[in-house]
Amino acid sequence: MSVPQGRRSSTFTRLLRHGFTDPSGAERLLDAPALSSVRSDPLLLDALGATADPDLALLGLVRLVEAQERADGAEGDTARRELLDTLITAKPLRDRLLGVLGASEALADHLARHPADWQALVTYEHSDLHPGVAEFEQGLADAVDPDSLRVSYRRCLLSIAARDVCGTTDIAQTAAELADLATATLRAALAIARAAAPADAALCRLAVIAMGKCGGHELNYVSDVDVIFVAEPADQTGTTEGADEGKAIRAATRLAAHLMRICSETTVEGTIWPVDANLRPEGRNGPLVRTLSSHVAYYQRWAKTWEFQALLKARPVAGDPELGEAYLEAVSPMVWTVAERENFVPDVQKMRKRVVANIPAGEVERELKLGPGGLRDVEFAVQLLQLVHGRADASLRSRTTLDALAALAERGYVGRVDAVQLDDAYRFLRTLEHRIQLYKLRRTHLVPEGDADLRRIGRSMGMRTEPLTDLNRAWKRHTSVVRRLHEKLFYRPLLDAVAQLAPGETRLSTEAARERLVALGYADPTSALRHLEALASGVTRKSAIQRTLLPVLLGWFADSADPDAGLLGFRKVSDALGKTPWYLRLLRDEGAAAENLARVLSAGRLAPDLLMRAPEAVALLGDPHGLEPRGHAQLEQEVLAAVGRAEGAEQAVAAARGVRRRELFRTTAADIIASYGTEESPAVGDQGALVDRVGAAVSDLTAATLAGTLRAVVRDGWGAQLPARFAVIGMGRFGGHELSYGSDADVLFVYEPRDGADDHEAAQAANKVVSEMRRLLALPSADPPLLIDADLRPEGKSGPVVRTLKSYEAYYRRWSLVWESQALLRAQPVAGDVELGASFIDLVDPMRYPAEGLGDDAVREIRRLKARMESERLPRGADPTLHTKLGRGGLSDVEWTVQLLQLQHGWAEPGLRTTRTREALAAACAAELLPTEEAAILDEAWVLATRVRNAVMLVRGRAGDTFPSDGRELGAVGRYLGYDPGHVGDMLDDYRRITRRARAVMEERFYGA
Repeated sequence: MSVPQGRRSSTFTRLLRHGFTDPSGAERLLDAPALSSVRSDPLLLDALGATADPDLALLGLVRLVEAQERADGAEGDTARRELLDTLITAKPLRDRLLGVLGASEALADHLARHPADWQALVTYEHSDLHPGVAEFEQGLADAVDPDSLRVSYRRCLLSIAARDVCGTTDIAQTAAELADLATATLRAALAIARAAAPADAALCRLAVIAMGKCGGHELNYVSDVDVIFVAEPADQTGTTEGADEGKAIRAATRLAAHLMRICSETTVEGTIWPVDANLRPEGRNGPLVRTLSSHVAYYQRWAKTWEFQALLKARPVAGDPELGEAYLEAVSPMVWTVAERENFVPDVQKMRKRVVANIPAGEVERELKLGPGGLRDVEFAVQLLQLVHGRADASLRSRTTLDALAALAERGYVGRVDAVQLDDAYRFLRTLEHRIQLYKLRRTHLVPEGDADLRRIGRSMGMRTEPLTDLNRAWKRHTSVVRRLHEKLFYRPLLDAVAQLAPGETRLSTEAARERLVALGYADPTSALRHLEALASGVTRKSAIQRTLLPVLLGWFADSADPDAGLLGFRKVSDALGKTPWYLRLLRDEGAAAENLARVLSAGRLAPDLLMRAPEAVALLGDPHGLEPRGHAQLEQEVLAAVGRAEGAEQAVAAARGVRRRELFRTTAADIIASYGTEESPAVGDQGALVDRVGAAVSDLTAATLAGTLRAVVRDGWGAQLPARFAVIGMGRFGGHELSYGSDADVLFVYEPRDGADDHEAAQAANKVVSEMRRLLALPSADPPLLIDADLRPEGKSGPVVRTLKSYEAYYRRWSLVWESQALLRAQPVAGDVELGASFIDLVDPMRYPAEGLGDDAVREIRRLKARMESERLPRGADPTLHTKLGRGGLSDVEWTVQLLQLQHGWAEPGLRTTRTREALAAACAAELLPTEEAAILDEAWVLATRVRNAVMLVRGRAGDTFPSDGRELGAVGRYLGYDPGHVGDMLDDYRRITRRARAVMEERFYGA
């Protein structure tokens, strides 16, 4: 019967909307006779659309219904009607059945061969009821031979998969159910083997010890089930003859081999899973079955470190339960003392590296289990922490990765944030692994490359809008988290052992501790050990907390370019604040505070120097809003209040400098943390935003400090009111709100006599104010200097340092040169009389934004000045490709290019009337005065050069316009800029490339080349 075109078009559209990728094929399947009674029911289409792959689910459903129809007589018809009725009336069963069909082609094949098995989904209908080993044993009870066991196994697997894909179990519960099903299956297989060889069964006691994920109660859908076999003669009394023992071992070996064949062989019903006994003593070269005493002798004399790590998961699952428990009791003490072995940590690390090195190059990025940032990274890190800390803390001895991770976090061995992130990433990666394996029921850990596979997997994990994009993004994010935390946690047991060293302790030799610190990057391990002993030795509460903190902090220090400096700084801060109750509590309880402190202390000299002057500023690092920049009004209010409380001008300026010191620390700390990133706050990607934030914060802080100093000078010299109105005009980077950490404050000073005041008296007062402000700010101090530079004033160093508004007007009208108009582009009032500052801006606006722009002569003069500056001002011996201010494509090149555009077009384009370089650059682009690509090139170079200047000041504690020559300092600059250790060459290459492009734009736009 033909389908009307209108109906077909409508159905086609509905199918697309419900997620079908082959609507035409789906229409044909819906029109199949098997679905004649339900094809028009909207519930069916909605349910299919909710599956991972609606096309696959529909195909599997048609095959299942057709298989029901192939049954004999009325029985087949009844089964078909029951199935179709269920599809429409029983939502939970419908969701489970279609969910499985849409996620697993292999289970659809099973249902096509055994159509009655869909009834298994009726069991455990309620989400709070989960089967265990006993229930699975009941489900396998009818299995009397290998093929019937395989069928029963798949039937049980069907119910697990249904709950999994429908979300009624989480990944941990699903993995536990799979392990319980494996336990029941091993028991059933052993029963079949014993029934086939009753004489062998009578000779021996055989225990099956699950290892790996089965032992850990966290099995995959398709995974080797790792086991170890241990046997004893059936009548062992302790005096058994050797011949009887030999017979027993041979009999047990035959039973074990038969068990392995039952599970591992492939027939038309598929394979259950391979049973792998290669974790036994001597591996595949050793006997398949050993006695308990033989196992113990091997582990005592010959076993390698990794074998004890594997035994952490050991769990008796089948066979003789008493023998299994005896095995566990015998080997467990050896597991929990293996960390005391010499070279324990290096051995574990080398094993992990070998695993990664053996991954084929073409698969390493898709390898979920063994690749960097994969499941094994989480498992190795957790196991390593367990083996070290579990020696004395039995609460950590869980076989299950997530349970062990939770215990490590609860006991304080892993930070809470780390644990949450690792737990989240591990659950995601295990779920992804399960969904990949479920499709074909094949053992694989590779993320597929095909869009159809990725789409199905993404949808099965709840990603319905953009499954491919969302899946890839989430996968990469979680992999990145695991990789970072693995590198950090993998060293933590070693650090804990070093931190807990006390005088006279011999658990870890001094030489071994030194070697391990060297491996972490500490250049002076001897000093580091002294610091550790000073911080962590003793029995006080302070020492106990330090022992908890140090393993974490040392890892964070090691992530910097200078871990020794970080550790030394931490000792100094702890010495200063160790007796303060809130200090260690803050670091212990606030994960962000400890990591923030570690980043700040190991990033260079400036921030630690500021902190040493005011250690109580550590509290800022634990406040959720502690690193947020404070606005100009708030800063000025606090500075003026501090000045008002001080007795004299010098004390007042000292108070203002105290506020500046604290706020400068806040700014540097926020900058470092945003640049390096932490667990709670990853590195900020927008470098321009970081530069803007630092520039604004330092500029606002400088302005507030000047306002406070001005208030102190006026109060001490004239009381309530100066005989002149007085204003400070910011120039250069100060006026542009773009100060770097090491920048001078370029300013102009302007005054006006007050009504009725004597002009001479007003002039004297204004000059004295300037002189006193400069003197007070130049007083010796451990704080970073705040130098006032007034050389941009009319007539430069030869002119008066302060002028009236009329004097400025007269000079600019008669004598001003074009470079002065250019300098005034950055003029901005920053302190003092607000109205006078605004009047000054009104005065200079016509000069800096001349009507109709610059004439040709003025443009030539600016170009001549720039060329002269390039040839004369670059320091002798400086590399012109790496000098951030005057070098090729540096700050000067970008700023002069932007300022020329402002002088030429500012009169016509309001957006160009700004003192800020990046705002002016964006406005020039918006006004189509500069192509977008060229504007981006200039912006990138300007931001990078500014970041380098900030980095140099942060690292060295003094200003500099070029990269440092010292290797560690250069590495620290690279780390601040986002380069991993060992990549400073890439950093310099990138800087040269970016600034070379900016220079090319500058030469074309500025020189007209």
